[in-house]
Amino acid sequence: MSASLLSDAQRAAYHRDGVIVVPDVFSPAEIAELRRVTDEFVARSSGISANDDIYDLEDSHSAAAPRVRRLKAPHLHDPAYFRASRNQKVVAILKDLWGSVRFDTGKLNMKSAGYGAPVEWHQDWAFYPHTNDDLAAVGIMLDDVDSENGPMLVMPGSHRGPIWDHHGPNGRFCGAMDPARLAQEGADLDLSRALPCHGTAGSVTVHHVRAVHGSATNFSGRERRFLLYQYRAADAWPLLGLKEGIDKFNAQLLAGEPSLAPRLAPVPVRMPLPPAEHQGSIYENQRASGRRYFTPAEAADMPARAAAE
Repeated sequence: MSASLLSDAQRAAYHRDGVIVVPDVFSPAEIAELRRVTDEFVARSSGISANDDIYDLEDSHSAAAPRVRRLKAPHLHDPAYFRASRNQKVVAILKDLWGSVRFDTGKLNMKSAGYGAPVEWHQDWAFYPHTNDDLAAVGIMLDDVDSENGPMLVMPGSHRGPIWDHHGPNGRFCGAMDPARLAQEGADLDLSRALPCHGTAGSVTVHHVRAVHGSATNFSGRERRFLLYQYRAADAWPLLGLKEGIDKFNAQLLAGEPSLAPRLAPVPVRMPLPPAEHQGSIYENQRASGRRYFTPAEAADMPARAAAE
């Protein structure tokens, strides 16, 4: 597929706001397959009791009630996820924005009904700065998403602003901003203006790597499974180096030509060092932040438990 799915209005919105929602990118059959595979992974998680290379578990996970908050690098573990990561409609959207496209990695965040964990405010750029900022994450909605089941929230225009501090009280990277401290320092960051990314299953979000975003706990009775893949322009090179080597880097090129000439852009950077105390995923990283902008499910249950006692 060579033609882009984006209208002029959508391209303008992406450059203005740093995020867009594009409806009906994945067919009902594709979404049904991804849901089936996801259900199978969750069922198999009953056999594990701790986070590993595939699973990031909810704190309330048990063998009797398996609860997964993330599948790590799902494209490496099932052909359906791999096909989704190379979807030609997605590639066409990104090629229209950058001219070239290179895949990076992915994850499946599962905000399960009633307890799906929140993600604190952050910028993806804080985790993996590059030589330029033509990078974005594409989120595939496996379920209908509205204001009730924990949609992703994005601060419009924040992709053109500063890179905020994502370090914790101990000075180590923690993958979360501290809105209270930023407000005290006079930061112009009114989080009440954040745009919720709503859509029907099969829609995708595209959000800029520098956009400030987060998501609340899913307190609804409906699932909100969100398959996220990270992409970059071919001439955007990671400042932390090619951990898997140049051959793997070039193998991830989906549109455009390989080059040994990274494009250097005057973009703000904060390095994610010293590394996070807790490794494995953003959920683990943010454990050390000591910050809770969004209410976790266990905190919301406390009044009810106290009343019962």
